[in-house]
Amino acid sequence: MIKRVFDVLMSATALLFLLPVIAVVAFLVHRRLGSPVLFFQLRPGKDGKPFQMVKFRTMLDATDDHGYPLPDSERMPSFGQFLRSSSLDELPELWNVLKGDMSLVGPRPLLMEYLPLYSKEQYRRHDVRPGITGWAQVNGRNAISWKDKFKLDVWYVDNRSFWLDLKILFLTVKKVLVRDGISGEGESTMSKFTGNKD
Repeated sequence: MIKRVFDVLMSATALLFLLPVIAVVAFLVHRRLGSPVLFFQLRPGKDGKPFQMVKFRTMLDATDDHGYPLPDSERMPSFGQFLRSSSLDELPELWNVLKGDMSLVGPRPLLMEYLPLYSKEQYRRHDVRPGITGWAQVNGRNAISWKDKFKLDVWYVDNRSFWLDLKILFLTVKKVLVRDGISGEGESTMSKFTGNKD
C-alpha cells in the first residue's frame, strides 16, 4: 500500500512538474521523427497480464525493398539515440504508473513474445508490477546478459522494500546522468532474448 501511494504521488507530481519538458520533447519528436509522437506497445504486467505501455517514439518507419522494417540501428537517428540515452523517451510511462499498470521501481516490462521462453524462476519477475527503473537497470541496464538481468529482477522480487526502491531511484538518476549501460555490446539497444540459453 505504501509503495502504491508513493507511486501515485510521485508520478502525478512528476507529470505536473515535467509537463513543459514533455511538451518540448513531443514537439521535437514530431518535427524530427514525424507522427505518431507516442509509441504504444503491449507489454506484460503483474502476473503477465498485458497492458499498453507508452513511450516517446525514437525510431523512423524505415523499411527495405520488401516492406520489412530495417534493423534498429538503421532506423534510430541520433535524436532517437539521445532520447534513449537520456531516458527522456520513458517520461510518458509516468502515466502508466499513475494508472497502476506499472510502478516507479520494478523489473522492466519486456516483450509479450518472451513470456513462453522464461523458466519458472525467471517468470517470478512478474510477481510484482513492472517498473520504469529497476535493480537490473542500476546494475548494468542493457550492457549485462539476459541471464544476469533475470537474476537481478528475481532478487528484487525477493528483497523489495520501500528503502530499496528509494536507493534504486537515487542510483537511476546517477545512471541517467552518466548515460551508463544504454545498449548491449554491438547492439543499438539490447539483443533479443531467445530463451534460457541466453
